[in-house]
Amino acid sequence: MIDDPTLRTEMYPELEPHETGHLPLDGPHVMYWEVSGNPSGVPVLFLHGGPGAGASPAHRRFFDPAHYRIVIFDQRGAGRSTPLGELQDNTTPHLVADIERLRTYLGIDRWLVFGGSWGSTLALAYGEAHPDRCLGFVLRGIFLCRPAEIEWFLYGMRTVFPEIWSRFAGYIPPDERSNLLDAYRRRLEHPDPSVHMPAARQWSLYEGACSTLLPSPEALKHFGDDIVALGLARIEAHYFTHGIFLPPNSLLDRVDRIRHLPCIIVQGRYDMVCPAVSAFDLHAVWPSAMLQVVADAGHSAWEAGIRARLVAATERFKQLA
Repeated sequence: MIDDPTLRTEMYPELEPHETGHLPLDGPHVMYWEVSGNPSGVPVLFLHGGPGAGASPAHRRFFDPAHYRIVIFDQRGAGRSTPLGELQDNTTPHLVADIERLRTYLGIDRWLVFGGSWGSTLALAYGEAHPDRCLGFVLRGIFLCRPAEIEWFLYGMRTVFPEIWSRFAGYIPPDERSNLLDAYRRRLEHPDPSVHMPAARQWSLYEGACSTLLPSPEALKHFGDDIVALGLARIEAHYFTHGIFLPPNSLLDRVDRIRHLPCIIVQGRYDMVCPAVSAFDLHAVWPSAMLQVVADAGHSAWEAGIRARLVAATERFKQLA
């Protein structure tokens, strides 16, 4: 697909949303949402990573604004949604219900679902719950939140990034390092900012430093932002602790509910945050999906090869939707 000369691979110019709002949810949560592009275009839903990382204006640029009605929102506790870092009533089923609430609120029948990293997890969970509302999927950096994937994130990345992992683990006292997830979770959930913010920065910078093939000051600046760090670290630890609030292996077990829909999977070969095995495991149960492995990329959507293939994927879907 990427070699098709008729498909654009450059990101679209910056654009501003023509609609924004704050949608009250249950409990304390209020969702930030925005719509940009063509008001009469094909709806596409962007799902950000983390969980808890939030969306950014640059995410609008994966889509042709003349063709797509681009819907972006910040998930519970993330970004511009409030309260930041809130864990009450924050589970995958809640997020799936939030997506349906937003779809109904915006009067959308069906949409293309685009998500990377945790966004791919949520895209699968949403699609399997509401297959009749999906036109198809563009997925990047597949994360299925299986125990081995969480263990890799917490300990396995040491084999490739030992000095970065040492800073991450070294923040925790030696007698607690056998369970880094619990040690970080307790600090991240502490109400005192002098306790939770330093832990959040350590967690977020660890992930950011391991997310690109080559060192990226831009990535570290983003992951070091207080809003990104707190939402990302606290909510990731919360979801990892609870197995994303879904039955084990359910995302792969229920692929039959969406297997009839078109899907493009973009995966960096050297993705250390979400290793390629998960993309291959997903493709094994969804062989009709188009799997593209980018030979010279890590995890980040901003890697040149991944970015190009994601734009090309949304271009290809213009022929299908």
